[in-house]
Amino acid sequence: MLSVHRSKFKMLRKAKILDIKQIHSLINQYAKKDLMLPRSMNEIYETMRDFWVYVRNNRVIGCAALHVSWSKLAEIKSLAVGNKYRNRGIGTQLIQVCLKEAKDIGVRQVFVLTYNPQYFRRFGFRRVKNDTLPHKIWAECINCPKFPNCKEVALIKDI
Repeated sequence: MLSVHRSKFKMLRKAKILDIKQIHSLINQYAKKDLMLPRSMNEIYETMRDFWVYVRNNRVIGCAALHVSWSKLAEIKSLAVGNKYRNRGIGTQLIQVCLKEAKDIGVRQVFVLTYNPQYFRRFGFRRVKNDTLPHKIWAECINCPKFPNCKEVALIKDI
């Protein structure tokens, strides 16, 4: 069983249905600034079980998703922390819990597609050529507004 951080005022836990609108808002605040890809409300509902949230005073202030992509391969997606709460270790905790969950379920490698590769290098991710990832991963890209001119960088970490 995964352990989570809890206190009266803040908590790191799996997302719940009541969190979806806040997750959507948080992710799309960054998407509007062209810092991450947008996510539809429908997509977040469909992948809700992938999401971890960091909650403070009953408000989602951070989120990240671990999405299993293929045999022993998963992706950390939609890492976002509210501007007011950045540089407090919340993103680090979200990545760490995703990596722990990946290990617990038998994933051997975790990858990210990001506009901020230096952030993920701190956690042991290394850059790889985008075309080294399985083609299944790129199916989502066809529906992206940035396709085919996306500037995301692929990084991977062995677990």
